[in-house]
Amino acid sequence: MTQPRTVLVIGGGAAGNAVTILLRRAGLTVDLIEARDDWNATAGSGITLQGNALRVLRELGVWEQVEASGFGFGSVGITAPDGTVLHAQDDLRTGGDDLPATVGMQRPRLQQILIDAVRAGGATIRLGTTAEILDQDADGVCVRLSDGTEHRYDLVIAADGLGSSTRAAIGIVDKPEPTGMAIWRIAAPRPAGVTRTDLAYGGPAYIAGYCPTSDTTLYAYVVEANRDRASIPPESYADEMRHLTRHYGGFWPEITEHITDPAKVNYTWFDRLLVEGSWHRGRVVLVGDAAHCCPPTLAQGAALSLEDAWVLARMLTESDTWDDALFQAYHARRIARVRPVVEASVQIGRWQLDGVRDADVPGLMARTMTMLRELP
Repeated sequence: MTQPRTVLVIGGGAAGNAVTILLRRAGLTVDLIEARDDWNATAGSGITLQGNALRVLRELGVWEQVEASGFGFGSVGITAPDGTVLHAQDDLRTGGDDLPATVGMQRPRLQQILIDAVRAGGATIRLGTTAEILDQDADGVCVRLSDGTEHRYDLVIAADGLGSSTRAAIGIVDKPEPTGMAIWRIAAPRPAGVTRTDLAYGGPAYIAGYCPTSDTTLYAYVVEANRDRASIPPESYADEMRHLTRHYGGFWPEITEHITDPAKVNYTWFDRLLVEGSWHRGRVVLVGDAAHCCPPTLAQGAALSLEDAWVLARMLTESDTWDDALFQAYHARRIARVRPVVEASVQIGRWQLDGVRDADVPGLMARTMTMLRELP
């Protein structure tokens, strides 16, 4: 009997979890290692999932849980800083007409849904574990893990995020670059009237927005020029965020009342990464943020990572030969889709930083999202 192929997945975020679920479903032997002991199950506030992300989540078999846990909506509003709605438009259904345009949900809830699906699929899971040595030959990779064990795999999939140590270990020198912006985020109770994402461009911040994440919750965010994080005491995070949000009207006063606990406020720089060259070296291949990352101005980071996992898993399970040609084809297929999203996401932020008042933000969003309606 032919032994099933063996795969090591490094990283248990959206891309790593998704590719693990899909490869296990196809009968491959999969080990998943995750550096954090808690599988990163509680971090984050909220996440905006557009239709192309929902399409992959449906393929993973978790759409019903996502739908029940999140808040679906089909439009976006542009407001003045005082809360006046200037424009509202329907979102494109990038996952097809049978899925919502957008679902907002609490990021820890999405992670738990994916964790449960990975466990149910039968992968071997090692938490608090990293890959220390990757020793390749033509047919596979010998890996020494931080727990002292050694294993051999037919393929290693690096899904270890923006700061991927695997990317560097295999000689890919690309690194993330800051775009000049930073974002304050918090989860808060949802005012009854918040039924979609509304965005205000201008005021004391470049962008102020919120997204409903359940019947009772939302996550809110404000974007400013990035600052030296070391110069901002963590105990002042709530004060810093309130200093920005208190100048906004509409639903913002009610949201601002709940920005009180600095431990619940997250501060993150916007980064850009796009590995232009090959996303693999031998039998080690990158997916998700390890290969590309865009600022969240188009809310496509998780969606692109999930698409990577879906495409790579299909290509691996449909091919008898795992070779350079296959991985080059994967790269060519994905970069043609990823590059315009990364560039558009960065451009929207650059317009804000440069003070361009006649920027066609809605037009650029619409053009990019129309492209994403096609299958990845």
